Amino acid sequence: MKKLLFSVLAGCILLVSCEENKKDPAISINVSFANTASETPKDGRLLLMLSNNDEKEPRFQINDGLNGQLIFGMNVDEMKPGDVITFDDTVFGYPYSSLSDVPPGEYNVQALLHVYETFNLITGHTVKLPMDNGEGQQWKSSPGNLYSKPFKIRVVDKGIENVAVVMDQVIPPIEEPKDTEWIKHIKIKSEKLSEFWGRDMYLGAHVLLPKGFNEHPEAKYPLMVFHGHFPDDFGGFRTTPPDPEMKPEYSERFNLEGYNVIQQQEAYDFYKRWNEPDFPRMIIIEIQHPTPYYDDSYAVNSASQGPYGDAITYELIPYIEKEFRGLGEGWSRFLYGGSTGGWEALAVQVKYPEEYNGCFAACPDPIDFRAYCLTNIYEDDNAYYYDSAHKKLAVPAHRDYLGNIQSTLIQGNHLELVLGDKSRSGQQWDIWEATYSPQGDDGYPVRIWDKMSGDIDHTVAEYWKENYDLRHILERDWDKLGDDLKGKIHIYCGDMDNYYLNNAVYLMEDFLENTSEPYYDGEVLYGDRAEHCWNGDPEEPNAISRLRYNSMYVPKIMKRIAESAPTGADLTSWRYK
Repeated sequence: MKKLLFSVLAGCILLVSCEENKKDPAISINVSFANTASETPKDGRLLLMLSNNDEKEPRFQINDGLNGQLIFGMNVDEMKPGDVITFDDTVFGYPYSSLSDVPPGEYNVQALLHVYETFNLITGHTVKLPMDNGEGQQWKSSPGNLYSKPFKIRVVDKGIENVAVVMDQVIPPIEEPKDTEWIKHIKIKSEKLSEFWGRDMYLGAHVLLPKGFNEHPEAKYPLMVFHGHFPDDFGGFRTTPPDPEMKPEYSERFNLEGYNVIQQQEAYDFYKRWNEPDFPRMIIIEIQHPTPYYDDSYAVNSASQGPYGDAITYELIPYIEKEFRGLGEGWSRFLYGGSTGGWEALAVQVKYPEEYNGCFAACPDPIDFRAYCLTNIYEDDNAYYYDSAHKKLAVPAHRDYLGNIQSTLIQGNHLELVLGDKSRSGQQWDIWEATYSPQGDDGYPVRIWDKMSGDIDHTVAEYWKENYDLRHILERDWDKLGDDLKGKIHIYCGDMDNYYLNNAVYLMEDFLENTSEPYYDGEVLYGDRAEHCWNGDPEEPNAISRLRYNSMYVPKIMKRIAESAPTGADLTSWRYK
């Protein structure tokens, strides 16, 4: 009996010893900022990043692709110089949800504070959001953000302990582009947006002037509005040949050597076309309209972002036309762009049918929410997983032209949740939410789905449907909109779009081709095996045609003007050699 009792006691002691050795690893990374970086308290999103390579700083390696690195995030309020904020195993991260899941090894560590400002909205809400500082809402490079220089740490089986990260760097201001003979830069205070946001808010644009602008003061010009992501200057226009000293770079996206040289050559070729005797003289603008949620506003009015649609159409466009002698009438204005810009071109045409005379929407973001990429927000219960009784299959988010998957919907959304809660990540799914959703009681957009689980809120989906589902709006209101939109809608998309955007285009085409009284009389075209962002050129690969936006739709625009300009319209003053 004594031997048995001793054996049991020894076994218990051994078990306790083993259990003690199995304790969870200790996790503790302490982050602060130095008073040399800022002497004042800061609100914002505090981000901690790890990378296991030295290719770039960790902050420049965060994405939801196969090569993305590690990031963890939390909100901070009134963080003061010297305050220590601890990242432990409870802080949510991506692609590992917890620091305790990070595999042992050597990592570069870096911290960054994405600074928030306080806005007192006209709705009575107070919200904290990142103000754009001239960079187009890029958290990793936004002027005023605090960050640390990377250094190496080692993650071991016992965890991460006694690591202190001090943010003592500040991202410097961005120098604004300078005017040239051809390109002018404007910025105006928007009264509509300033009233909504409770502070001065501005809209800007890069304006490409036609040949002979100064020599022909009698001329007034049609206007081409190029929609898209935040442009730091007018793109794709270069007055000199490619730089002979430039080192050719390989484009992984297009599998092309020397793509940077090709880009400069295309920009120079456009300059030469722009100056040809028979090229129509017109004005092209690229708009700057970043919001506290994204690098642009989606160019429509929305509950949480304010009246950007009205501000652009009724404040910015008339100002530009007055300043640079635009014709200033709906028949002389045209919209075009790809991806975000494709959705904007179509949405603005639909929302302001008489103010513009045609849209050319390439690879548009979802224009029918029954195909919100691969989710039907009206019928599906969950966005992240396919409906199945016994199998859990994640919904893809990105593919190549052969169908190979790089990321899933849950992965991209969880990365956004690390970068910012309340739709504040500055990324794709959150800006759709910030644009399309009603405003919540807290002043932020209402979620279309639970960001952790993917469960869809169908009440919010119905709000989206009635206000921003472009196919639904056209079908619902065709008896009112049809006459004003006849001949104006042109849509182009690759049938292997990386984000499955072609699915919504198919549904839109089904409606458009069945319109009557009037028939829509536009076009919908697809690129065979073409990825994002195919824009309607069947002769050139996507890598080349995407560099020709500013001239490829001009023949269609000229045809539209000839067919639709009202009697007495000025069709001659701007057609000089």
